Amino acid sequence: ETAVKHLKESGKPLRVGIDPFVHPASFAKDFSTAMEEAAKTELDATDDDIPAIAELDTSHPNLVDPIWSEKPPIPTSPFRVHPLEYAGASVADKVAKIRKEMETKKATLAVFPSLDEVAYLLNMRAMGDVDTCPVGIAYATVSKDEITLYCDPKKLVSPDVQEHLKEITVKPYDDIVGDIEAHCKASDSNKVWMETARANYALYNVIPKKALVDSQNAVTPMKACKNAAELEGMRRAHIVDGAAMAKGMAMLEDRIINKGESISEVEVDLVLTGCRAEQPGWLECSFPTIAGVGPNAAIIHYRASQGELMRYLDTSDPILIDSGGQYLYGTTDVTRTWHFGKPTDEFRDVYTRVLKGNIGVDSMIFPENTPGFVLDVFARKSLWEAGLDYGHGTGHGVGAALNVHEGPFGISPRFTNLEGLKNGMVVSNEPGYYDDGKFGIRIENLLEIKYVNPEHANEDTEDDAKAGEKKYIKFAKLTMIPIQKNLIKVSLMNNEELDWLDAYHEEVFSKVSPLLEKDSPAMKWLQKSCEKIDRSSK
Repeated sequence: ETAVKHLKESGKPLRVGIDPFVHPASFAKDFSTAMEEAAKTELDATDDDIPAIAELDTSHPNLVDPIWSEKPPIPTSPFRVHPLEYAGASVADKVAKIRKEMETKKATLAVFPSLDEVAYLLNMRAMGDVDTCPVGIAYATVSKDEITLYCDPKKLVSPDVQEHLKEITVKPYDDIVGDIEAHCKASDSNKVWMETARANYALYNVIPKKALVDSQNAVTPMKACKNAAELEGMRRAHIVDGAAMAKGMAMLEDRIINKGESISEVEVDLVLTGCRAEQPGWLECSFPTIAGVGPNAAIIHYRASQGELMRYLDTSDPILIDSGGQYLYGTTDVTRTWHFGKPTDEFRDVYTRVLKGNIGVDSMIFPENTPGFVLDVFARKSLWEAGLDYGHGTGHGVGAALNVHEGPFGISPRFTNLEGLKNGMVVSNEPGYYDDGKFGIRIENLLEIKYVNPEHANEDTEDDAKAGEKKYIKFAKLTMIPIQKNLIKVSLMNNEELDWLDAYHEEVFSKVSPLLEKDSPAMKWLQKSCEKIDRSSK
C-alpha cells in the first residue's frame, strides 16, 4: 500500500534501501513478486502492463551500524587444518571435480558463499565464529587457474594453516564483490556459477543475468555423500559419544533413583556435556542441548536456562534430551526420552508408537535417488493409526565434522524437496510426539546410507552397473545409545520390531563396552540397558 500510494503521489517508484550483505539473493525475486501482486491488486494492472511501484536501492550504507554503539566485532577465530585422514579427499581432488563441472556448465568462475562450503572445500575448520558450527567466516572462489580464499588475515595465524594454503590465493574478506564484478566485466563470455539460494544479495547484484549460472554448486553433493574416511570418522564419533552418554546416564540414574535427588535441566546439560568433554577429540557441542522435563519437552526447540520455566528432573516426569558433540573426526546428534519413575500407560503407548516409527524408517530398503518424503509415512504410520502426529520433519542431513544440519536432502512430508537419497549420505531419523502442557517424546538416531549390494560402491558411474539393474540402498545405524526398554508397550510391537531392538542393543554393547571400565557404573548401566527385552507380556 505504501508503494502504491507513493507512486500515485509522486509518479515515481518507491525506493527501498537494504543492506545487500544481510539479505539473501532470493529477496530481490520475492520483493519483485510481492510488488507486482500489489500493483495488480491495487492498480488493476494486467500481466502485460505492470508498473514498477518499488525498486531496491543498495547505494547507501547500513543505517543501523552507525548508531549500534555496542555492536560486536566480526569474529576472527583462527582456522585449523582438517587432516586428510578425516577429510578423505585433498583440496586438489575437490577442485579438480569442480573444474570438471565448470567446463560442463561453461562457467569461468565458481563462487562458494556458504561457510560450510568453504570449510569443506579447503579442508579447514574453525571454532568460535558461529556457535557450535566448526566453520569460519569466509568466501571462496575457483577459476580455471586459481583458488581464492577471502577472509580476515587474523584467521590465518597458524603456521600449519599457512603451509596448507600455500597454493591458494588469500585476499581480504571484502574484496570478493569487486572481484566478481571485475571478472564479469573482463569478458562478455565469462560466466559465474553461483547457487543464489545460498548467496547474499551483494554478490548476486553484481552478476549480470546473462553471466549467471544459477544451479546447485559442485560442493553440495560432494559434501552430502561422505567418503570412506568421513564415514569412518562419523562411526568413531558415535561410539565415543555412546560411551559418554553411558557414563552420564549412569550418573543421573544413581543420583535420582538411588540418592533421591532432583536435578535441574541446566545441570543435566552440564553433566552430559562434561562426559562428552572427556572423550578424545572432543571440541564442543554440535548444537545447544535440549533437556526438557515434563511439559517443557513438548517445546520442540526448548533450551533450558535459569528462570521460572526451568524444571527439575526426578522420578515423577520424563525428560527429553536432544544433544550432540563436535569431535575432530565427526559430528553427533541424538535424542532419547527417559523416565526414572513409573510412566503412565498413555505415555508408554505413545512412546512405543514413536519407536515403531523409528524402526519403520530404519528398516527400509529402497531404490537410490528416492526422495526423502517417500519414507516419511513409515515414521508416522503407527501414530496415525492412533490419530496422532508430529509437526516437524523426520530427518535432516548431517555434516562430517561439520554443521549438524546439512542439505540438500531430508525426510519430511514436504514433497517439494525432490533431492534423492544416495549412498554415503548421513541422515537423522527422529519421529516424535508432543502433548502440549504434558510431555514430549522423540527418539533420534543418525543413520548412514549404504548400498544393499556392496559391489555398487565400487562403480564410478551408472554405466558401470549391469544393464537395467536398479541400485537399492538401506540404512546402517551410527548412533550407539540404548533405548529405554521399560517405556515400551511390548504388546504393540511385532516380533520383527522386537528382534530389531535386541539386535540394536547387541550392536551398541559390542561397540561401546570396550571404551568403558569393567564393573564401572557406566558399564553396569550399559549392560542392563542392552539386555534383551522381556517378551513375556507379548
